[in-house]
Amino acid sequence: MPVTILHAKPYPFEFDPATTALVVIDMQRDFIEPGGFGEVLGNDVRRLAAIVPTVARLLAACRGAGMTIVHTRESHRPDLADCPDAKRARGKPRLRIGDEGPMGRILVAGEPGNAILPAVAPIAGEIEIDKPGKGAFYATPLGDILRLRKIERLLFAGVTTEVCVQTTMREANDRGYDCLLVEDATESYFPEFKSATIEMIRAQGGIVGWTATCAEVEAALGPHTKGG
Repeated sequence: MPVTILHAKPYPFEFDPATTALVVIDMQRDFIEPGGFGEVLGNDVRRLAAIVPTVARLLAACRGAGMTIVHTRESHRPDLADCPDAKRARGKPRLRIGDEGPMGRILVAGEPGNAILPAVAPIAGEIEIDKPGKGAFYATPLGDILRLRKIERLLFAGVTTEVCVQTTMREANDRGYDCLLVEDATESYFPEFKSATIEMIRAQGGIVGWTATCAEVEAALGPHTKGG
């Protein structure tokens, strides 16, 4: 049965939990914990760590409503065959993708730093997508998985707002999905980038999608959660 987030912006967002997926982008140790790739790049990872409890709440609400849950990781093969030289060389960090860092090789599948934080980790039956690019549809089976599950709408959370989250939302928008970003369940190392992204998403009547808060999503899903 469809539910409505009445105070979503730019206008109410209607979705059916049965045909909606929550996509949680890149809640990885490498981006969020001290010593990971995010900090190596010179960022204050505490900004990203602060949203972990909210993402956990959002997951609980969507799981309770029986929604499809997708988790992504930005990760590369150990031989880096799927990591273009241009990506690895970009910027001037002291460590690059594939180098040995405090939590293993940076952004390499299977390394400790590539793992999703335990507080928001996948549980049995949830979908895990390893993506070599910023967007979760590029070079992954995500599109086929959503199609086979008859998913029509997507809720988004995760990091970082202006890079992997926004890229995936725009990919989804071009594929015909209605998308909503959960504002307090996403974050950037740069607060001005997050604010600008939110404004871009809902500009011009929702050119990319909608936004709402975690509490607003919880309220809409309340009657559909187990025991609700």
